[in-house]
Amino acid sequence: MTEVNRIKAITVNEYLAKYPDLPSLTLARKIYKENVELFSSLDGVRSAIRTRRGQNGRHHREKIKNKVQTEPAQHATAMGIANPFFLPETDETEWEPFIIPKAVTRLLVLSDVHLPYHNIEAVTLAMQYGKDNNVNGIMLNGDILDFYGLSSFEKDPRKRRFSAELEMGREFLRVLRKEFEGVPIYYKLGNHEDRYERFLRIKAPELLDIQEFRLDILLKFGELGVQLIDEMRIVQFGRLNIMHGHEFGRSVFSPVNPARGAYMRAKENCIIGHHHQTSSHAEPTMNGKVVNTWSTGCLCELHPAYMPINKWNRGFAYVEREDDGDFTVYNHTIIKGKVR
Repeated sequence: MTEVNRIKAITVNEYLAKYPDLPSLTLARKIYKENVELFSSLDGVRSAIRTRRGQNGRHHREKIKNKVQTEPAQHATAMGIANPFFLPETDETEWEPFIIPKAVTRLLVLSDVHLPYHNIEAVTLAMQYGKDNNVNGIMLNGDILDFYGLSSFEKDPRKRRFSAELEMGREFLRVLRKEFEGVPIYYKLGNHEDRYERFLRIKAPELLDIQEFRLDILLKFGELGVQLIDEMRIVQFGRLNIMHGHEFGRSVFSPVNPARGAYMRAKENCIIGHHHQTSSHAEPTMNGKVVNTWSTGCLCELHPAYMPINKWNRGFAYVEREDDGDFTVYNHTIIKGKVR
């Protein structure tokens, strides 16, 4: 190990010991900001943290462990990664899915609530459906909050302030926790929640590494038993991949329907929100495997001032999972006060 890499490793270990509870990305930002002369990139710091925390997967951990034990004199550790040929330090990031535990077999998927522009009837019907079907997991699949006040678009000063939106978000989560006591709630960030971090990056980057300004802290996830999932992370529920939908970007989305667009990009079973449209698509591969994709409707107003004419509809999904990972998707629409 070179002297520089040894110092990097020591530095990361010291911060991990001092801030053991900080999320990896938040801690990486803090280390990078306070040691910018030592580290060449934020992603490199984050990768080192994830390696030391064992968050790079069992196979990766075993590979490193075996390498260190069998070839201690023939490898160099660059940010905790075996590097026997002393290749230049990499800025590659580790990207792993979030896996919903097998104990969750009946999942209610709610997307695009856009508080405070939610439709009370639609949200009520979706929640009641979840209660009637005794769900044991709730997936809040992005854009639960609108964060209108943090938008980069021209804003109407008569709309609700950011502080009011936060309080409404907390109240919504309190209602969910009360009505679904003991049920795990997963909150995957969407592009609207990303408005908050984007605002901090541009307006107040000094606050990014302060724990009290994290969105999950502001929304009291810890107190309410809500688990945060990063916005670009894929969620796996058995063989079904769950995404908000903005992860694909704006390209190659089919004009036929969002589900077909998701198929064109994913080529795997997946369900998305984001487009506020209920749709489905199925297509076989040359070997006979059938890939299914779905998009869910929204639970918000259908004719906002910025886009009063659109193809939106209200809806949500309910997914059942078998022990072998197989699944069944019930992709519901809400029309005239009824779940269909």
